[in-house]
Amino acid sequence: MSLIKSISGIRGTIGGRAGDGLSPLDIVKFTSAYATFIRRNTTKQNNVIVVGRDARLSGRMVLNVVVGTLTGMGFDVVNIGLATTPTTELAVVGEDACGGIIITASHNPKQWNALKLLNEQGEFLDDAQGKEVLRIAEAEDFDYADVDHLGREQKNYTYLRRHIEQVLALPLVDVEAIRKAGFTVAVDAVNSVGGVAIPKLLEALGVKQIEKLYCDPTGNFGHTPEPIPENLTGISEFMSQGRADVGFVVDPDVDRLAIVMENGEFFVEEYTLVAVADYVLANTPGPTVSNLSSSRALRDVTERHGCTYTAAAVGEVNVTTEMRRTGAVIGGEGNGGVIYPALHYGRDALVGVALFLTLLAKSGKTVSQLKATYPPYSIAKTKLELRPEMDVDAILKAVEKHYAGERLTTIDGVKIDFDDSWVHLRKSNTEPIIRIYSEAHTMEKATELGENVKKIVLSLC
Repeated sequence: MSLIKSISGIRGTIGGRAGDGLSPLDIVKFTSAYATFIRRNTTKQNNVIVVGRDARLSGRMVLNVVVGTLTGMGFDVVNIGLATTPTTELAVVGEDACGGIIITASHNPKQWNALKLLNEQGEFLDDAQGKEVLRIAEAEDFDYADVDHLGREQKNYTYLRRHIEQVLALPLVDVEAIRKAGFTVAVDAVNSVGGVAIPKLLEALGVKQIEKLYCDPTGNFGHTPEPIPENLTGISEFMSQGRADVGFVVDPDVDRLAIVMENGEFFVEEYTLVAVADYVLANTPGPTVSNLSSSRALRDVTERHGCTYTAAAVGEVNVTTEMRRTGAVIGGEGNGGVIYPALHYGRDALVGVALFLTLLAKSGKTVSQLKATYPPYSIAKTKLELRPEMDVDAILKAVEKHYAGERLTTIDGVKIDFDDSWVHLRKSNTEPIIRIYSEAHTMEKATELGENVKKIVLSLC
């Protein structure tokens, strides 16, 4: 059993003893700490917290415990039921709430669940806020409401419809162009809430032919849920038979979007943001942001439009902070996470689908032809297992010194930028490892680069 406490929330496997997995006692403790933090810091007067969940098998159990705890803390709960992560984020704003909790373990397998914590802007807590919630939980520094001040639960299942309406209202989403294109679209939603959300969005966009794979929101995931090529053989085979113009794959909480081309090959998660940014920049020029481990292709496309690219530390909250600082018109992460501030500051696969389909319709190209217009890059990933005696910070300092003659970025580990490639080393927050990401124009070169740097790091230990 596993229980991971981090600044972004609490995540664990269901079952086992308290403290070993995500037990009801752990859910109560962490929810109570979050509610205490919100009460001490919110600027709102309405005492409301929004709660939504993905379709995991444990979701209803966790939801009941969370709602009961929040009402026991004296908060009124707006329960929006089955909902994507971006839908829940928008609901916090829609309710003018003090915060929100999303019950989802994102791309983790079905035995996992988690609480993702939002502030009153419907965005994830930052580092300092997350650490304060952890401190409150550890100290059990919370008080429950007396019988006259218990909160109430209200159910409101309208927010997916509202979310879709807001996406369709975006000026860069062209419903008529999509309708006229007559696309056949395949959807793999891994039997979670995306199986409801994405088909409803596509229907609203005027897509007449929708081929559904794993779109029954039972929580019995049809395959390993992370939307990466090795887990998506079913939709790849389906597309290779020429049965659809484009395939969309989302993770269980629908904040990541992967695309499959008409020939069954993968567009590659990194290029979801690249393509959407290309379309956005062509119509509304401005800065872009992604994290340090995302493809250089976004920088290249941004500069092609005469605009400025900036890299942020890894983590959605770091990307959104940098987007606000630079006034970015589009940003996100290379895992298929599109952040479009014209709607909200959160990764949103629904926005990604709508903008990509508009781009595809207006381009007159197939998906593979569109992909060929972007700079070719491949990212390889490896890791360095750490022994207990190893000092991670000292290792990264040694790497920084070794590569002092190269262009370095040290806001999150060490990133080394070469002329046509890069390597990023950063310590994991959840495992005793250093993650090593490398990018070059071919996978062979990217892999070779990462392994060579790994050997150098080992020699410095």
